[in-house]
Amino acid sequence: MMDALNYQVNTAIRPEIIYLGQEKTPLIMIDNFALDLSAVRQYALKSCFTQQSETYYPGQRAVLPKAYVAASLNALYQLIYQVYQVPEKLRLKPQMLFYALITQPEHSLAPLQCMPHFDTSAPYYFALLHYLNDSPHGSTGFFRHKPTGFERVTDQRRQEYFQSAQRFIDNHGAPPQRYQVQTNEHYELYHQIPYQANRLIIYPGHLLHSTLVDINTDIDSSAVTGRLTANMFVDFV
Repeated sequence: MMDALNYQVNTAIRPEIIYLGQEKTPLIMIDNFALDLSAVRQYALKSCFTQQSETYYPGQRAVLPKAYVAASLNALYQLIYQVYQVPEKLRLKPQMLFYALITQPEHSLAPLQCMPHFDTSAPYYFALLHYLNDSPHGSTGFFRHKPTGFERVTDQRRQEYFQSAQRFIDNHGAPPQRYQVQTNEHYELYHQIPYQANRLIIYPGHLLHSTLVDINTDIDSSAVTGRLTANMFVDFV
């Protein structure tokens, strides 16, 4: 196991707040998040990556080291409370913590994997995404649903969003069997955060988003050359 002393968050981090789209949803971006990525990269090399059939993630996952998770969340949780005005009575509860590599070729994608998605409509659920390998790799893209104008799918919007999206598919057919990496008739790509080693981003899980998969560089099961990320999902309950 990775020793806690082998991984440290950079104490001089300077978070940047980006207000996304027409709804001005805050996204936190931190460059140079770790003092040194070598330990967390080495741990990934020794990890067992597996495909999980119960998810729509188009690739393989492995368990993140506890020392990495603890150091990262300790450095970030107060910032999340502040930026997103999370009620103080709510407590952070980690949900999913994993390394991720995209491995699924386009010809094997299910229809839902060919569209932007949201993680959950819960109000205080957040994705923390840490880019670990060197570029070039595909960005993280944020999308607007054209028929409704929604950039976020909240509890109040879920039913309208699903009904509208289904109606569009009924009228226009299933999406093309490929990763969505640009604007089309159904969704507008309005912002993207480029993949850059040691960049960490935080955003609410109800934002419509997708990896802008570069099929030339990103579909790769190697923890050395693939689009390796550390993914931490947290809820405040």
